[in-house]
Parts: sequence; C-alpha cells; structure tokens
Amino acid sequence: MQPVSNPFPAVENEEDGLWPVRRHKILDWLINETRNQRFIDNILVEMCERLRASGVPVARATMHFRTLHPQWLGARILWHPGLQEAKITTFGYGVETTSQFLNSPMNEIFSGGREVRQNLEGEVASYPLYGELQGEGLTDYVAWPMEHTLGKRHVITFSSDRPGGFKEDHLTFLKDLLPALTLVTEIRIKNILARTLLQTYVGPHASEQILAGATTRGSGATVGAAILICDLRDFTTISDLWPRDDVIELLNAYFDAMSEPIEKHGGEILKFMGDGLLAIFPLTNPDACINLLRAIKEAQAAMTELNLFNAERGHVELRYGVGVHVGDVMYGNIGSRKRLDFTVIGPAVNIASRLESLTKEIKRPVLLSKAFVEMAGCESDLESLGSHPLRGLDVPVDVYAFPQG
Repeated sequence: MQPVSNPFPAVENEEDGLWPVRRHKILDWLINETRNQRFIDNILVEMCERLRASGVPVARATMHFRTLHPQWLGARILWHPGLQEAKITTFGYGVETTSQFLNSPMNEIFSGGREVRQNLEGEVASYPLYGELQGEGLTDYVAWPMEHTLGKRHVITFSSDRPGGFKEDHLTFLKDLLPALTLVTEIRIKNILARTLLQTYVGPHASEQILAGATTRGSGATVGAAILICDLRDFTTISDLWPRDDVIELLNAYFDAMSEPIEKHGGEILKFMGDGLLAIFPLTNPDACINLLRAIKEAQAAMTELNLFNAERGHVELRYGVGVHVGDVMYGNIGSRKRLDFTVIGPAVNIASRLESLTKEIKRPVLLSKAFVEMAGCESDLESLGSHPLRGLDVPVDVYAFPQG
C-alpha cells in the first residue's frame, strides 16, 4: 500500500522562518490569486469552499469587522455550505452595550482575547451562541482576532460539523491562514472605508469620481442638472438662544427631513453649508425634474411632521426656503493647491441661490424658475408669481410656487 501523503507538509528548516508551519495551495491562492477580487465576502466563500475540498471540515465561518460608517458600527459576514453568496449583517451603534454582544465570544476577542475555543458535542453553558451552533449540528467552534494596522482588531471564526470537531492539523492550518487573511482583508477594509468616508462627506457620485482619479484642481466636466438649494430660516437666532446640543439635534433632524427624500429620488447632495444644502439631479435621468418635485413634496411632509414633534417639546416652528432652477453647471474640483472641494458652480447655481433668497421676500417656502417648470412640464400644477429681479441678473426671472391651501 502506498503511504498517504500529508496534505499539509511542514517547513523543512526552521531557520527559514516560522510561518507558514505548513505550506498549502490555499495559502498560495490567498496571497497570489485574490488580487482581482474586490469584495471580502466573495473571498470568504471561496476560501471556505477550498478548505472543505481540501479536507478541513469547516461548516460555518464568520468575519466580524468594525467600520467607520455614520450608521453602522460594524458588520458580520456569514458563510455555511450551500450559500453561494455570504450573508452580510450590519450592526448599529449601541450594539456593543447589549447583553447579546457582552455575553458573546466576540466581546471576549474584541476585549483582548487571543483565542476562544469550544467543543460543542457535550453540555455547553458559557455563551448563548454555543447553543445556537449545537442546534445547527455543529461540533466545534474557534474564534481568533485579525490584527490590522495600528491595533484595529477584527474577528474570524470557524465551526466544524465533523464528529470530534477540528483535529490539531486542521487548527494548525487555519492558524496558518490568519496572517495572509489579515493582509487580504485589511486591504479590502481600507478600500471600503475610503469609499464609505468619501460617500459620507462628498456623496456617491463625487466619491466615485475622486476614487477614479479626479483629484487635480480644475478637473471636471459640464453637466446638465436640476439644482436645489435649501436654507433654514432664523438659524442665527436659534443657535444664539438654544443650548449647543439642542441646536445640533435640530439641525440633524432638519437635514434628515430634507435629505432622505432627495437621495431616495436620485438626487445628490453635494454639500451642507451651515444650515443649508446644495443638491443636484443630473439630467442624464429623463425624470430628473419630476424626481426633484417629488423629493420636495416628501421633504415638506417630513418637515410638517418634524414641526409637530418639535411643538410637543415646546420648540419653535422651523421655516425654510428652497430655490430650484435647471441648467448647465461645472462639476469638479475647485479650491486651493492643497484643499479641494468637489462641487458645482455656474450661473444656474447662482439663480437657484437667488431664488432661495427670494423666498424671504415673497414669503413662499419653495420658488421654481420658469426654465425648470417648462422642462418638468408642470406649469398647470403650479402658481405663477410673475417676473422678479434677481441680484446680479439683468433680466427678471419668471417665478412659480406650489399653490397655497
């Protein structure tokens, strides 16, 4: 009988280094063949399938990452046999104080633990998770930290369905994967964080432009867009009289009411300007103008609800002004040599801004230019307010508003 070869050959000479303990083609794949895969979840799925094919009885695996996201503290990526795509679950801020997290292996690892190991074939009392895993027919569980740069700690877990759980050879090889897996995941996590941070601060389209290399001052393009500029009324008085935390809470609620409908209907918020915002709806979408109108109506309804809520707390009614125009804008990088802003400029933006200011005089919360109204085809649904001079313009602009009452 031919001797069975060891699928995990050991390092022949320790003077050559201590890692990997055992060479394997899966390590080669992680280091050399994943460079074209952008997404961590796809790498986890393929790695686990390769592990099972090589005889390592992995029947469940998870990765747990902490993120820099305005809504989510972190995310979990889950794989088990039969899943062609990993399941991704996000966790909001505050989850770290819940009993579910505090009484879990994740908390132990995030708190500094080097390993959590549990055989699941007998009676288990430590963490509630173990009972859940037993219910899935799993026999063994191990969790290790993945240490990224500057102490950023994430977690990888493996579970087995083999009677007796993982053998020592299996665990040795899985530990060998950790350094390579840590490097592979850190690269992708940093890409995700860069994309998330850019989307958070400059918006999805601008972030894609920047990541694609549009970082030179003056670079940009002329685009047609419906433009919306919004401003909160009497904010200076509110900020002078109200406590700081109340002012921030008020601003955030106001921006939620205005922003969510804009983003829902395909608009892009380019910047928040104190108590105002600038958004565009690119005309590459044939429904851009109609979508802008839908966004305004939903934002107005949200502001009505917010004011009812504020009234119950004894706060003043929030008033606002919105100016809407349409035209070509220069969209790109503007600023100093070292500090750039990805924004839009041009006469069309100026007209939208002047219309927003005009709402203070006319006492109507939303004013729309005739050019926008004609392009949207909604003249019959609006009220004409006649022609009005706008600062900096030689020719008065025909202005429309939503009917009152």
